[in-house]
Amino acid sequence: MELSSSQKAGLVFGGAFVVAGLVLSTLVFPFWNLIREDVSEEVEILSNDNGICYVETRDDIPKTIENCIMQPGDVVTIMYGEGLAWATITEP
Repeated sequence: MELSSSQKAGLVFGGAFVVAGLVLSTLVFPFWNLIREDVSEEVEILSNDNGICYVETRDDIPKTIENCIMQPGDVVTIMYGEGLAWATITEP
């Protein structure tokens, strides 16, 4: 089966498009940047507002913890994604 010149040009364009997409996805916007590193930190509960606790972490982003039964002043270990504003308690 012989391809016409327009089919060859379309095949070359499609191949170039796929290669450009692969280069952009791996060099410009790597997938692994979407996966945040988990950070574990020991913090003090600052306040508890009807089951939502607030803590301050070393990245200076206040974190909220839902379904929290701890009281202000309690020290707990939390886990959060780097740069995120919510966390979970791992150890009371």
